Amino acid sequence: MMSATNSSSVAFSSLAQHNLTTPHILIIDSRPRAREDLLFLLSDYDIRLFTAENGEQALQTLRTQNIDLILLEISLPDMNGLEIMDFIKSQGYDTHTIILSESTDIQAPIEALKRGAFSYLRKPFSTEELLSSVRNVLDARAFETRHRQMAWQLECSEKMYRGLVDNAPDIIFTLDHEGTITYINQRVTAILGYPVDELTGRHYSVLMSDEDFNRAHPLFSNKYKSTRHIELSLKSEAEKESYPFSITIMNMAFNPAAPASTERNAGAYVIARDLSEKQRAAEIISYHKNYDLLTGLPNRSHLTKQIDTELQRLREINGGMTLLFVDLDRFKLINDTMGHLSGDLLLQQAGLRLKELVRTGDIVSRLGSDEFLIALPGLRDAARIQEIAGQCLKAIQKPFALQDDANVLITASIGIAIYPEHGLSAAELIANADIAMYQVKIKNKNDFCFYEDSMIRNSHAKISLEQEMRRALERNQLEMYYQPQIDLKTGEIVGAEALMRWNHPEKGVLSAGEFLPYAEEIGLIIPYTDWMLGCVCRDMMAARLAGSRTIPVSINMSPQYLDREDCIEKIQEVFSHYRIPQGLFGVEITENISIRNPHHAIALLRRLNELGVEIAIDDFGIGYSSLAYLRKFPIQTIKIDRAFVSEIQHDTSEFPVVLAIISIAQGLGMKLIAEGVETEIQARYLQNWGCHIMQGYLYHRPLPLQPLITLLTSQAA
Repeated sequence: MMSATNSSSVAFSSLAQHNLTTPHILIIDSRPRAREDLLFLLSDYDIRLFTAENGEQALQTLRTQNIDLILLEISLPDMNGLEIMDFIKSQGYDTHTIILSESTDIQAPIEALKRGAFSYLRKPFSTEELLSSVRNVLDARAFETRHRQMAWQLECSEKMYRGLVDNAPDIIFTLDHEGTITYINQRVTAILGYPVDELTGRHYSVLMSDEDFNRAHPLFSNKYKSTRHIELSLKSEAEKESYPFSITIMNMAFNPAAPASTERNAGAYVIARDLSEKQRAAEIISYHKNYDLLTGLPNRSHLTKQIDTELQRLREINGGMTLLFVDLDRFKLINDTMGHLSGDLLLQQAGLRLKELVRTGDIVSRLGSDEFLIALPGLRDAARIQEIAGQCLKAIQKPFALQDDANVLITASIGIAIYPEHGLSAAELIANADIAMYQVKIKNKNDFCFYEDSMIRNSHAKISLEQEMRRALERNQLEMYYQPQIDLKTGEIVGAEALMRWNHPEKGVLSAGEFLPYAEEIGLIIPYTDWMLGCVCRDMMAARLAGSRTIPVSINMSPQYLDREDCIEKIQEVFSHYRIPQGLFGVEITENISIRNPHHAIALLRRLNELGVEIAIDDFGIGYSSLAYLRKFPIQTIKIDRAFVSEIQHDTSEFPVVLAIISIAQGLGMKLIAEGVETEIQARYLQNWGCHIMQGYLYHRPLPLQPLITLLTSQAA
């Protein structure tokens, strides 16, 4: 329990993102459990939290801390919460209050609102309702703070403007109607060497080169009403050199040196931009625009222009061209594990190797990341193309010497497109070579293939799905549903399986089977599992805060996620953050994990058991697991796959596979759960043979969190 003098700083990014200072929130409640739950509920956000278990502690905190918001339970052991609100008002504290109360007295909210309470939440309240009220308070306070700051900023605007002008990259000066310099910024010293004091009060001609003075004089006169632009040479203080400048002259309606003057054309405002620097910058920009800075190879934009130019020539002579799209396999792994410097060295060496293979007139380009493209004008012979592609593969397979003399071996996937068979423009040829490369990537890698028209349909569908799946995480389109598991002996819900759903903006709610297998294929399963792990633990905490009966919850975990070196540490970190008790969280794995690396799997599952995680074998019976290994695995539960359950059509027949699985579970002393139970016949058959825990549409479809909480609450009642 936190005392009133203790505080915790946590990340409150979403609710208080517009606040200019860290909000201070005081939780006043006599019950330790209620204070603890509110602390954990707000522990994801950038706030400073204080707690008090009685009125005296609350008043002491208010005297010593600047509290922005109070979450106040009216019933306290030593005073009424309304008395605390009276104290705040009497002391003139700038503090908002949200009342959290179990009281059913209708007079209580009336009295609280009279005293200025921001809102009154009757327990039990939803997590969203509380967070919305807190957000509204903090947003209102942030708005007031920003309003005060804007007033202060307006007072400082003149100083800010002068500072901007003094530090501008151009020479800026003002002239009176006679051409005398009334103000000039510090930039003139850096560029031309003149001290500011030496120029102020002198005629502008002191800056002009002799050859440009006569040309400049008419433009600097005050007879012009419009803005003028001219290129002139300004001389340095030493008068040994002159530099080209772009001059912009604007008339001013008042004279800064004499604000009271009523003269209309009082002077001019002049901006002088150094063209020598601009020319150098233009050269640098041009290089950046056309070449990859890391490898020195043409970039995608420059390559596209080169190919289109070459294609115009080839059309006239009926010639051909071949494009090789080269993607380095496993580059991301090397870049992430060995560091970006090693990744950069590898890319530089790969670019050099590919450039050494080609003829004069061929083009090697880096398209971005680990992708290169080779354009071979005049080449369309299939045998020669295959020979060059094979040489590229061999060149990439040679060891790469990276940092600390570390040698790294990688391979490449190459897609090939030929003009005019596979496209008539650079963009079309590059896109189709990319599609062909992707076909190699999803099969064996370390190979090449030619583009075919049939590839584009499959590629477009997969690319579109991958892009949508990445956006699903960014746009909060994912949600966890929970399918209850029923013990037929008692009729109670004894657990639930967490199932991910995708709220697709066009296709509606998609089940996990419709997108998670592809997430494994394209490398998204790890961020998806990270999200699922955090969401389920967060939901468990929210259910506990709502007063729901606690039940064990299990999630399906991919072997890819379990293969992570920090898998156990990641799970332990999430458990610790959300205070997940032992025995309330389970992990479901496929039995095929025993094939991959059984000894590693056994050690990993034992570490999960030490965290209090119950392990279940999901879809048991459809894989290739060895019973000898299964007996050694630290597994507590076997789940009968729905494929076997669906075969049960008569409760008088025998279904050998189902009976064998039940027998194995009983022999090994494991809990047994049947999933996909949809009929009374299936339930009766399974129960008769010793399986009592069921999961399926016969009892409950997967439910979002709030309906599950309602179901558990009603069952408890």
